[in-house]
Amino acid sequence: MPISGEKIPTKMLSQDPFSTWLGIEILECEIGRCKVGLTIKKDMLNSMGKAHGGISYSLADTAFGFAANTHGKYAVSIETSINHIEALEEGDFITAESVIEKVKNKLGFNIVEVKRGDELIALFKGVVYRMQKDWEE
Repeated sequence: MPISGEKIPTKMLSQDPFSTWLGIEILECEIGRCKVGLTIKKDMLNSMGKAHGGISYSLADTAFGFAANTHGKYAVSIETSINHIEALEEGDFITAESVIEKVKNKLGFNIVEVKRGDELIALFKGVVYRMQKDWEE
């Protein structure tokens, strides 16, 4: 039995040990949109005392994947990139929001904004491939 779209990210997170280990939480979710967040912890810092770039990348990738899958079909990223704009400190709470407005074919293109409050700290770009397989309960 197919699962309703807005419930898919919760199911995905429950099966995602990496995102759970990072402390990612789902803040908002609906069909075609997902916003997630996490707090920068000491073990996420690099040798310069700033958050490792992989942290904001992973958060954005999770938002991207969750939003893409809300349409009910399995969707996997096939190309992604990120531009880091601002450095992050221990204790910062960051969010990533992905909005996928139109679903027309097997490919989807998206830009995810990563923010600290209202401040843009990174831009993530992604391409997703939609499979024929439905998400099931």
